[in-house]
Amino acid sequence: MLPGMTWIELLSAVAVGVAVGGALVVAGLRRMQARAARDLTDEMKASFGNLSLEALSKFFDLAKSRLDAERATHVQDLDAKKGLIDQQLRQMTAELEKVSVLVKELEKDRVEKFGQLTSQLRVTTEQTAALVQTTQTLREALASTKTRGQWGERMAEDVLQLAGFVENVNYVKQKTLAAGSRPDFTFLLPRKLTLNMDVKFPLDNYLKYLDAASDTDRLRHRTDFLRDVKARIKEVATRDYINPEENTVDSVLLFIPNEQVYAFIYEQDSAILDDGIRQGVVFCSPLTLFAILAVIRKAVESFSLEQTSNEILALLGDFKKQWGEFLGKLELVGKRIGDAQKEYEALTTTRRRQLEKPLHKLDDMRMQRNLPPAGDYTATGPDKGEE
Repeated sequence: MLPGMTWIELLSAVAVGVAVGGALVVAGLRRMQARAARDLTDEMKASFGNLSLEALSKFFDLAKSRLDAERATHVQDLDAKKGLIDQQLRQMTAELEKVSVLVKELEKDRVEKFGQLTSQLRVTTEQTAALVQTTQTLREALASTKTRGQWGERMAEDVLQLAGFVENVNYVKQKTLAAGSRPDFTFLLPRKLTLNMDVKFPLDNYLKYLDAASDTDRLRHRTDFLRDVKARIKEVATRDYINPEENTVDSVLLFIPNEQVYAFIYEQDSAILDDGIRQGVVFCSPLTLFAILAVIRKAVESFSLEQTSNEILALLGDFKKQWGEFLGKLELVGKRIGDAQKEYEALTTTRRRQLEKPLHKLDDMRMQRNLPPAGDYTATGPDKGEE
């Protein structure tokens, strides 16, 4: 114990020294552990590095071999695909050539068709212009009442011919009646009856109606046109076209030679047609006239058949009488022919056999006496004509 130090101090100093020493020893151990760890780490690093390089080298070798195999496979695939692409390109080239040829043919055909269409359009334009000119000329011609009447009569004659009517047989034209009026056509019916027909063509206000620029003008011309139609009905009804004293029927035909005008009258005021029928005036267009003529012709044929039926029956009676007499004479001739047949059979059988018997006996006698047959002669024989 150091002088002047107590036990406690001494123990404290020893404890401090032990603690410092322990700390130094621990620190040294730690430095040694750290150095050993570094050495071990360096050694491990060196070992791991060698192992890594070797593994990496093997990996690279394996990857290279795999890559070479994959590249060879891809090269083969690319070659195959290139062949397919080349084949498809050749097919596409051939198809494109066909399409090119087709396009050229279509272009050529289009040029030809375009030329034909152009020529057809030119012809159509010329025909349209000619039609317009003809229409204008016809319209100007129909503006005349006389020309319009002649055209209507021509239309009626066409319908009559189409229906099989013959002039001066089934109808007459412009026959003057007892009162002085003269219908355009007179149809000859059975029992000396007649049916008159007049051609009326109110056209002026109808054309104005078609050319009207406003509804007011159109309505005014429509009213004027219907008034003209009513006037034609009155005109026909007041004439002697219906006259029982001249054996006419109780109706007269009013022919309108235009279907459009006839339809316009019916559409605008059908009561006009009913009013005309009440006065015995029957409107007819080309189509309805044909139907009326067909009915007239059928009625004439039926009446003619009825008229001749009695004559036919009388002729049948005379024929029956003559037929009975013919049958009687025929039976008598047949009987006489039968008797003659019997006589003929008797001549060819019994009489012939009786006549042939002496001839057979003569032949037997010649044969027995060695005489020549009848008709045989020699130089020393009997005279000509003798047996």
